[in-house]
Amino acid sequence: MPKDAHTTAAYHHERAAKSHRAAAEQSNKGEHDACQEHAVTACGHSTKADEASKIAHEKSVQRAKSAPVRTA
Repeated sequence: MPKDAHTTAAYHHERAAKSHRAAAEQSNKGEHDACQEHAVTACGHSTKADEASKIAHEKSVQRAKSAPVRTA
């Protein structure tokens, strides 16, 4: 279902954002190794979010095409 696909995409976008915030915090503290770890994690979630977003979009388009046309 498109709803599940959109929920999955949102989850990964949220995880990516959380990891980016953690990377920024560690960078501000001068903890560059920890920053790098969080940045790599963020990139992984961003990649998954992008893939999930594309799948969600495809499912939404498919569902829209198969929906019956309403008439007044």
